[in-house]
Amino acid sequence: MTRFRPGRFIGITVGALAILLIGVYGPATLLGPLPAATATRVTPSVADASPFPPVLPVKGGSAVVALDSVTPGATTPDASAIAQTAPIAVGGSAEALPMASAAKIVTALVVLDAKPLTVGTVDPKIPITAADYQDYIDYGNTGARTVVVFPGELWTETELLQAMVLGSSNNHADTLARWAFGSIDAYVEAANAWLAAHGLSGTTVADATGLHDASAGTATDLSHLAGMAASNPVIAELLSRPASALVGQRGVDNTTAYLPDEGITGISRSHTDAAGVCFLFTARVGSGDSVFTFAGAVIGEPDYNTLKTDLSALMESARAGVSELPVLAKGDEYVRFSTPWGATSAGTVRASKTRFGWQAQAPGAATLTLDTFSTGRAGRTIGRVSVEAAGTPVSAPLVLDRTISAPGPGWRLLNPIPMISALLAERR
Repeated sequence: MTRFRPGRFIGITVGALAILLIGVYGPATLLGPLPAATATRVTPSVADASPFPPVLPVKGGSAVVALDSVTPGATTPDASAIAQTAPIAVGGSAEALPMASAAKIVTALVVLDAKPLTVGTVDPKIPITAADYQDYIDYGNTGARTVVVFPGELWTETELLQAMVLGSSNNHADTLARWAFGSIDAYVEAANAWLAAHGLSGTTVADATGLHDASAGTATDLSHLAGMAASNPVIAELLSRPASALVGQRGVDNTTAYLPDEGITGISRSHTDAAGVCFLFTARVGSGDSVFTFAGAVIGEPDYNTLKTDLSALMESARAGVSELPVLAKGDEYVRFSTPWGATSAGTVRASKTRFGWQAQAPGAATLTLDTFSTGRAGRTIGRVSVEAAGTPVSAPLVLDRTISAPGPGWRLLNPIPMISALLAERR
């Protein structure tokens, strides 16, 4: 029978542990991965970014939408992007209201979508039919706006658009709708499908002119339509030049122009008993290389004096609210890092970022995207910070402000729990 020898057992156990320590634990701790640095968010002190929201009428409906800051001579914004842009602000009612001749801007955009034109090229000649002439007579008898036509005349598509957009001619709106779609009913169906396809579900047309009270839209949708019209090269060309002679030397009065000294370009200005005064427009604030352009809609105004007062207040608020906004400042600290071995560093903005625009509300909270790391030299990029300013995200890289060095072998050997945890985490 073998006699149990405690001393021998202890010696074997100690030897096994020594082998494990030297052969397994030592390499695992000395050569294994280090625990990741722990990130703690911080909020930097930021420069004053007090919001200056648009001053909009309380009654009726109104909205303004950014067309972004553009350099003079730059291309106009993309129409599809405008339709998806959230408004800077909305005032008054958010419900669909009768929109008067703002419906003619829908007609212009829908017709140009079906019968596209290129500025500077010869466009088709369109005959004036007996139905077109009868429209001219009937609208004239009711006191609605018209531009004279005679049966058998040939008008170009551009001339028809000029009479409708600049002259607010109701008979020309019907002529364009019938020519492009075959009938007013077919146009109404196509126009409502076009509005829905562009996400303008708050707007519905019942005719091509806007004289029907059921042709109604939300101020938000109409501000988008104003921006889309301004971005259309054909409509922009019509709005940028004085009214010219049309067929038979007939001219057309520009009904859209309003308060140009305020920086406003009118797109549609009209009035009906049901709709009140309705105005679609774009406006510019700034000078030189820094110009902020926005589109707007004001509907349901009681009279033109009120419209003038409200637009003047809006433009005053625009001049106060549009500026070069300090968004992300170089050196601003958004996160602090610490390690189990006592090393610390901070994630700071590598380069300043500003945004020229309308600060209608306080900047949103910062969003951080961070890398996982254990050590790193000062200046290493460890993530990004993003802040929404003037409705647009602005981002910049975050870098370490000081080096996080690896710990010495003593710390590795004396701290088995974080070292083994880091090893197991790497192998998952």
